[in-house]
Amino acid sequence: MTAHATDYTWFEQRYPIPGEAYCLALVEGITADELLRRFGALPGREVTGLDAVVAAWETFDDGEDEEAEARFEPEEDRLLVAVTELDGWALAVTELDGWALAVEVFGYLGSLPDVIRRLADGTRLVSHFRNASAVDHFNWWEQGGCRLQFEPLFPAQRDGSDADAPGVPELLTACGFQLDGEGHALHAEAAFALAERLTDVRLTPERLETATFRICYAPAR
Repeated sequence: MTAHATDYTWFEQRYPIPGEAYCLALVEGITADELLRRFGALPGREVTGLDAVVAAWETFDDGEDEEAEARFEPEEDRLLVAVTELDGWALAVTELDGWALAVEVFGYLGSLPDVIRRLADGTRLVSHFRNASAVDHFNWWEQGGCRLQFEPLFPAQRDGSDADAPGVPELLTACGFQLDGEGHALHAEAAFALAERLTDVRLTPERLETATFRICYAPAR
């Protein structure tokens, strides 16, 4: 894969609400139902396309989600998460077959270390997150350990077992990150490109609009 930040400028243009604040997590070799279970989430309805996920989040955020009202008490602190499965041409050939994708609009669960440990148990996870205040995180975990973690705004400051591995700075630069600290152009888009290079899963508007997402409600922790 030769993904670059400029390949993902469409995301914020096409989806301005999640473009402002989102969390995306890709987990290898598990089903959407298993990903839902690892979130500890209550399952809900199915919708088609990320536009429908955004609409579901808006209804939930406005406190008008009748399904949520029927599934849990108002005092329960839960976040809306949408999960789906990705397969076919976008996958690398690996021992584990397929990826599950979790999308959080204005969410953050897939960026929390304790949640990541559950999601990545026995497999591989790549997630990236940003909020409306430009706080952001990128995570690459495998077999219970963190291989790479950094803030896309500050890609020169990295943690994890592969943080300083040979080829990592070159990989980040190839994705569009600016390691010299001279600027932060397209840092969120570069996170999408790095996720693609690490997973061989390419996200496109067409894939996101034809995907079937399960809406679920995960504990906010």
